Amino acid sequence: MTTNNRPLLVVITGPTAVGKTDICVKIAQYFDTEIISADSRQLYKELSIGTAKPSATEMQNIKHHFIGSHSIQEDYNVNDFEKEALTLLDKLFLKHKIIILTGGSGLYINALCEGFDEKIPGSDDIIRAELNKMYNKYGIQILQEKLKQLDPIFYNEIDLNNVKRIQRAIEVCMITGGEYSKIRQGNKQNRNFRVLKIGLNRNREELFGRINQRVDLMLHNGLLDEVESVIKYRDKNPLKTVGYTELFDYLDNITSLQEATEKIKVNTRRYAKRQLGWFKKNEDYKWFHPNYQEEIINYISINLI
Repeated sequence: MTTNNRPLLVVITGPTAVGKTDICVKIAQYFDTEIISADSRQLYKELSIGTAKPSATEMQNIKHHFIGSHSIQEDYNVNDFEKEALTLLDKLFLKHKIIILTGGSGLYINALCEGFDEKIPGSDDIIRAELNKMYNKYGIQILQEKLKQLDPIFYNEIDLNNVKRIQRAIEVCMITGGEYSKIRQGNKQNRNFRVLKIGLNRNREELFGRINQRVDLMLHNGLLDEVESVIKYRDKNPLKTVGYTELFDYLDNITSLQEATEKIKVNTRRYAKRQLGWFKKNEDYKWFHPNYQEEIINYISINLI
């Protein structure tokens, strides 16, 4: 099969609250295709408001995969996603020449498009036990500082509330003596489809305004009730993230609701900046404002030929 005859996976990504859902639905309607979500939290059925999971109305009868597909009680990681999504793509490409992959989780996108380097070492029980001991005694901040020291590049890309991912990066750094951000790049895996990468972005003021409005809307729509409903799973990795950890502090009487709300906004804005830093490093991305729907469709159409 020649290069141009291979099906096309269109990646549409960008920072949180930039407007990915709306533009992806419109593009899926135009090309009569389906959407795969590459969001590491929207795949959990128990998490809806805090993950900005698209509603049935927003999805507009476009088939979305990996939205509410798993339970937070499952142990699920990026390697599981890569395997399941590749199997799914094989089926979807029998019906469609183009499939859309969207979300803000860079690791999930990279896993599906390029795979992971098999040279990344396995776990070291001694190092893992020591890191757990540090975390239990001093909290996440000491792990954040250690990662910053060992691998400042990955420190600026990662969700700094994700304990397991921080621990894993530190572990690889300590085992190899190198930087996880470089080691994990590895060699790209051969895929039986082409990949077209599109980034969405807005100016800083516009994006941050949307983030603040989204947080207020989440709370209005019942985010606190959702957080209370999953508090028994608070040690699960997906809940050690923005929007949940801050409200756990409120429920623990550590902060006021107003303080927790402001922290969610601040931490979400920081996360958006890290997302942009991650994606901007990849020169394969073509960047558009989300309002430029016609230009995006034309760009895809040209590359579909």
